[in-house]
Amino acid sequence: MQTFIASRDALDDACQLMDSFGADAALEAAVRAEGARDRGNVLRFCHWRQIERVIVTLSDAEPKGTVH
Repeated sequence: MQTFIASRDALDDACQLMDSFGADAALEAAVRAEGARDRGNVLRFCHWRQIERVIVTLSDAEPKGTVH
């Protein structure tokens, strides 16, 4: 699976969570997404779900897909 990173802010948020939460960074992003959904904030829900996917991609030891 390839992950599209929409903006530098998205990458920065993913890196910040990885620095702060280590192996639990993706879980923290998921918690933030659920909180945003519970508050009815669809945009922030989508943002944090994307961050969760970016963290999983960045955490993979092996590249996925075509490497250029």
